[in-house]
Order: sequence, then structure tokens, then C-alpha cells
Amino acid sequence: MRRRRWRDGTATLAVEGPGTPPGAGVRVPLEVAASYRARSKGLLGRSAVDGAMLLTPASGVHTFRMRIPIDVAYLDRRFTVVAVRTMRPGRLGLPRLRSRHVLEAEAGAMAGWGLRVGVRVEIEESSGG
Repeated sequence: MRRRRWRDGTATLAVEGPGTPPGAGVRVPLEVAASYRARSKGLLGRSAVDGAMLLTPASGVHTFRMRIPIDVAYLDRRFTVVAVRTMRPGRLGLPRLRSRHVLEAEAGAMAGWGLRVGVRVEIEESSGG
């Protein structure tokens, strides 16, 4: 299997739950943070999040200097959720075994999207860039 090279930018997160017809799942605006600089900054200093942020590659996060609690979903290389947790500001999340990517969003958002352990998500790249 060929590894994908990610770039910083925007995309759409597609969450398809079990039993959901293809294309009928939730679509969420997504920021992709693939460079070291973008991953290091993440959601630091923000007081709100429009959608979610994908940190790739990543296996763990921290919430030091964050202003808001966040939901964190750890994804394996096939974009299947291996763990989800809510983190308050000032916490250190331990790296997760098998995690290759991390999604971050405002606390409570992921439950509303149906994002839970075992769900596979897709990243739909924005056209033109």
C-alpha cells in the first residue's frame, strides 16, 4: 500500500456510520495540518473551531495553552477510529498504539457527528489546491 503525502490545507471530513447509505453521512469542514509547524500549532490559541482539524502524522496531542476543551479522535492508517476522548485545557494525551492521524474538534462535536470507535472516516480533498 502506497503512503499518501499530505499537505496543509482544507478538505472535508466524511463520517459514514454503519447502515448509512453512501454519501448520506455527515460532512464537516476540515483543516489539514501536515507540516511540523502546522501540527505544532494545531488549535492553540483559538476560542472556537469551525469543523475539525486533522493532524497527520500524529499519534498523540496535548492541550497546553488551549482555551477550550476539545474532542480528540485517534485514527489508524485506514482512517478507522481507534479511540475518542474529550480533553480539557492543560492536559497531555498519551500516544495511542496504532494511531497514525489525530482529529481535533470542539468538545461534544464528534458525538453529534456519530464519530466513535470502529467508525471509518474519509477525507475528501478540496478541488483546486
